[in-house]
Amino acid sequence: MTTANTGLYQLDGSLIWSGFRQLAPISVFVTVFGAAFGLAAKQKGLSDTSIIAMSALAFSGYAQFALLEQWGAQIPLFAMLMTALAINARHLLMGATLYPWLCRLTPAKRYGVMLLASDANWAMSMRAFSGGRPGFGLLLGGGLALWFFWVSGTWLGVYFGNAISHPERLGLDMVMGCFLLAMAVGGEKSPRMLIIWLVAALSSLLAYWYLPDNSHVLVGALAGGMIGTVWGTHDHEH
Repeated sequence: MTTANTGLYQLDGSLIWSGFRQLAPISVFVTVFGAAFGLAAKQKGLSDTSIIAMSALAFSGYAQFALLEQWGAQIPLFAMLMTALAINARHLLMGATLYPWLCRLTPAKRYGVMLLASDANWAMSMRAFSGGRPGFGLLLGGGLALWFFWVSGTWLGVYFGNAISHPERLGLDMVMGCFLLAMAVGGEKSPRMLIIWLVAALSSLLAYWYLPDNSHVLVGALAGGMIGTVWGTHDHEH
């Protein structure tokens, strides 16, 4: 492994802090949705402590909002677990696309940096790696920024949430989508990446048409994740 390639896998305090600073601007918008979640959970009757703990431990906005829809006097635990699994199945795709770089890390570091993986910091780290720059600082530092602003927003929503109960009315729901689209356009363009996304998309469409509701996210992520892992392993061995 050359010195230049070794630099891609660096992970130190300066890179983590740099990743935090780079993701901080987009993370400000996450605060608004954290506040919306805090308010919605408060209206469902959850305690202040449990709401903030959910955001701190789960760190999954889409899943947390979906679980609130199922919250009631009788909590359907199995259905909620399946919902969270289906929504977060996209992390399998994230891991698959990052595998050529993740496989160089020790297991502790590998799972540690993926613990805070989210759409924005994953996209930023992929763009960095594709450009020949270290990306793990963006993945971990950016994840810390997103996590901090998400939890802070939840806290604000619990106590002051009435001011921003509907962020979509301000167009803020479009911010993350536009950001991810910009990252995808500037990201890696290779046969491996193209095949991963094509397999995931086709599998997801077939599942959407022929399998039970909401299964398409899980099926697409599993299919793309398997291709990415197998292809990544093959490249690493050669």
